[in-house]
Amino acid sequence: MLKNNFIILLITFIFFQISNLASEEKFLSLKKSKVNVRYGPSFESPIKFIYKKINLPIKQIDEKENFRRIIDYKKNSGWIHVSQLKKINSVITANDKILFKKPTIFSEPIANIKQGRLLIVQKCMGEWCNVKTDDFKGWIDKKNLWGYTN
Repeated sequence: MLKNNFIILLITFIFFQISNLASEEKFLSLKKSKVNVRYGPSFESPIKFIYKKINLPIKQIDEKENFRRIIDYKKNSGWIHVSQLKKINSVITANDKILFKKPTIFSEPIANIKQGRLLIVQKCMGEWCNVKTDDFKGWIDKKNLWGYTN
């Protein structure tokens, strides 16, 4: 009886661990300023479209050998070779936000950040990330940032 309970408990634990791994989102960024997105996971597959934005965050949804199937903020998807991808270092704002001088809402506001703006992440602490854009550098709260998983 005890042995059967242990086996059931072990199987349940393994099942939940596998389902947790599968549910984790993996975000990456584009390494180059021109990246081909293909219909299939090979160089022989035709090009579906081309990204022209370095550091653009994308979500990996599948992998096959050296290609990663991705989806972007606007729900465009396709296959990209791993040589064109890097660890995530950017986010996109999912709605309008305020950039602050320090990591608190009581700090001096620096700029209004519009929805869809690409931000380069410098570091994150608690519920805040230190980010930079073309013109500004400051702190933004993590809520409603696309591309950030923690």
